[in-house]
Amino acid sequence: MTWNGYSDENLLSLSGIQHFYFCRRQWALIHLEQQWKENLRTAQGHFLHERVDDPYFNETRGISVISRAFPVVSYNLGFYGIADVVEFLKSDEGVSLPGHEGFWRINPVEYKRGSPKVDERDEVQVCAQAICLEEMFDTRVNSGDLYYYETRRRVTVDNTDYLRDLVFSLSKEMHEIYSSGLTPPAIKNKNCRSCSLYDLCVPNLTKKKVSVGNYIKKHVKEAVDTRNSD
Repeated sequence: MTWNGYSDENLLSLSGIQHFYFCRRQWALIHLEQQWKENLRTAQGHFLHERVDDPYFNETRGISVISRAFPVVSYNLGFYGIADVVEFLKSDEGVSLPGHEGFWRINPVEYKRGSPKVDERDEVQVCAQAICLEEMFDTRVNSGDLYYYETRRRVTVDNTDYLRDLVFSLSKEMHEIYSSGLTPPAIKNKNCRSCSLYDLCVPNLTKKKVSVGNYIKKHVKEAVDTRNSD
């Protein structure tokens, strides 16, 4: 379920796939309207990633080579981004590495602030990284890892056909919305209050099909009524 044709000008940020899975509107507010608002969760996330992201740091540990802040790209997905960590693990088959003998299996590792989620928002991100690495190295990446700071544990993500298809489906939808330039309406749910863009999103308003004119009239009337009552 792949296609070719995305150019450099059409590439979208890979990290956005997690936002998109969580909420189409949140993704559009960030990537279409260029709006962003820090909260405690996002600030913690940036701090933790700064401890991982060092583009000049590579480490060799016997049977593994660890590269941090590794640039990735896929013209099939139309994504570019940075993988927190890419591990190259000594193997009987895999890819060749300059300066290292033998073959190496590729394993992306994405670092997360909290704990494992009940949905697949984290899994699609690490799977998308794996698909990028497959395209870049002309190999197969069967799995990746998610490391959660809250639990201090890794969770292995198998890149199943289902997960790969989901990544391609989300990518296609992201490109369609980006090309349209239209921000989707809000769909309010229990996750809204933890969203850093809640005050900018205004889910109670945008989920209702009301015209801008009616919205303005309503609030002008309320202001007049308040003034008359004073």
